[in-house]
Amino acid sequence: MKPNIDYTLYLITDRELMSTEKLETAVEQAILGGCTVIQLREKNCSSLEFFEIAMKIKEITDRYQIPLIINDRIDIALAVDADGVHIGQSDIPATIARKLIGDNKILGVSASTFEEAIKAQSEDADYLGVGAMFTTGTKTDAKLTSIDELARIREHIELPIVVIGGINKTTIPKFEGIEIHGLAVVSAIISQPDIKEAAKELKSIFKKGKN
Repeated sequence: MKPNIDYTLYLITDRELMSTEKLETAVEQAILGGCTVIQLREKNCSSLEFFEIAMKIKEITDRYQIPLIINDRIDIALAVDADGVHIGQSDIPATIARKLIGDNKILGVSASTFEEAIKAQSEDADYLGVGAMFTTGTKTDAKLTSIDELARIREHIELPIVVIGGINKTTIPKFEGIEIHGLAVVSAIISQPDIKEAAKELKSIFKKGKN
């Protein structure tokens, strides 16, 4: 059965940016700080290494009953029985991804424009990662999405939306008044000296803006 996900604080991992020695430590601290979803993103490792990392991270997410989403790699997501997969616009088409993962796993799709968002919804995505909202050092080739475009997407799309790209305590207030479901964050959590406190602070700022 497909899990019901709280998207409020969605951590995307990056081993090159983390402040801890081990990824497992960073993920656990992020969860203790309030992260509600973990996306494992590994761009520069072998399939075997990705699988082994995913198994270790799944032990932690299972322990805290937090959903684990695998970036890009449907094979890894299925191999470790993750809760879902997230794909970008240059990855395998969403309709094919859905056929491969079945109806019981979560399918997230990146969208930077209204047209991409509409297409993702029609192709059975479960949620959208919209952005990059701001310039970000973790994905320098990302197209930027304006706040107006985000609002247009929100108005016409029923799916949960998490915003991504340059999300931090300075930029979070810019989303006030737009019904987004969560924040997808990399460096504003994982590279901070105190990952747990960084997550707590971001979640607090976001929730304050929604009240």
